[in-house]
Amino acid sequence: MKKKIVVTGGSGRFGTHLKQQKSKNILYFPNKKELNILNLKNIHKYLKKIKPDVLIHLAGLSRPMIEHNVNIKRSIDLNIIGTANITKVCSDLKIKLVYFSTNYVYPGVKGNYNEKDPVLPVNNYAWSKLGGEASVQLYKNSLILRVSMTEKPFIHDKAFGNVKTSFMFHDDVSKILFKVINKKGIINIGGKSQFIYDFAKKNNPNVKKIYLNKNLKKIMPKDSSINISKLKKILKK
Repeated sequence: MKKKIVVTGGSGRFGTHLKQQKSKNILYFPNKKELNILNLKNIHKYLKKIKPDVLIHLAGLSRPMIEHNVNIKRSIDLNIIGTANITKVCSDLKIKLVYFSTNYVYPGVKGNYNEKDPVLPVNNYAWSKLGGEASVQLYKNSLILRVSMTEKPFIHDKAFGNVKTSFMFHDDVSKILFKVINKKGIINIGGKSQFIYDFAKKNNPNVKKIYLNKNLKKIMPKDSSINISKLKKILKK
């Protein structure tokens, strides 16, 4: 059955990949003027006009990471208040909400975090995404995706040899998205646990190895790798 799906933040890095995916669904990618996540009336007017079955919420502030430290008002507005506004209107209009969060909401100490593990962000970016999660959690017709993804090719010329995560490329995540869109609750999405350098080296043989020092531990989790058993079960079905 075809679904009408609105995607916020469609001009972003992941949204660009999503536009390239073939889908039996009808997708709408409103620009910031058509759908302003900081304007409740604007959101309500647009969604009432389109009448989507699902809203995928990508819009927000991610990079540069330092922005979440030097301009916390912008971080709060775009990632917390904007998400709360989207959640309010989806609740009013009974629209399924899919929210893109991050694996950085986990403490980033032991790795292999599953969806039921406690959360404790180490940086402001992750706190802002967790703030968004808080409002989405109140709305039961929702799905939170804690995603570990990055660009292809790996865009940095250096990569940490002592930091683990579960990176997956944007285009691979976009292929998975429509297979989980009918689920509710929380799902981790990512690849296998590995050091960032090892992941990057496969795609960019010229990448240089660097190491996380004590000062950077305050802004970068040392092991934010995720357990994707739940995702694997869904994909098998």
